[in-house]
Amino acid sequence: MNHIVKNILAIVVGFLIGSIVNIGLVNLGMALVPLPEGADVSTMDGVRESMKLLTPINFVFPFLAHALGTLAGAYTAARMAASFQMLIALGIGLFFLMGGIMMVVMCGGPIWFIASDLLLAYLPMSFLGAILARKKNPLTPEQHDPS
Repeated sequence: MNHIVKNILAIVVGFLIGSIVNIGLVNLGMALVPLPEGADVSTMDGVRESMKLLTPINFVFPFLAHALGTLAGAYTAARMAASFQMLIALGIGLFFLMGGIMMVVMCGGPIWFIASDLLLAYLPMSFLGAILARKKNPLTPEQHDPS
C-alpha cells in the first residue's frame, strides 16, 4: 500500500478509535458518577449553567476520556502509520486539543480543570502514544548472541 494512503488511513482510524474511547468513557462516567441535583447536560446552555454545580469528582471521567481517548487515537495512528509516526501521533493530539479548546470556549469550567485538561490530556498523551507504538525489531536467530 502506498505510504501516503497508509498514513491517511492511520490518521482516520486513529481519530475514530480516539473518539470512540472518549465517548465511551464520558458515557461510563455519566453512569457511574451521578450529576448533582439540578444539573442539566442535555443542552449546551444547560452544561454551561451546570458547571457551577459540578464537584471535582464530576470532572474525573471527562479528564480520563480526553487523556485516554487521545492516547488510544495517537497510539493507533502511530502504530498504523508507514512513516512520520511521531508527527502523526502529535497531529492526533493537536486535533483533540482543538476540540478541547472548543469545549472550554462553549462550556467553560473551573480553571483547575481547564488548565489540567488542556495541558496534560492532549499533547503529552499523544507523545506517549507515539512512544508506546514504536515498533520493536526482534532479533533474528542469527543476531541473537546467547553469551
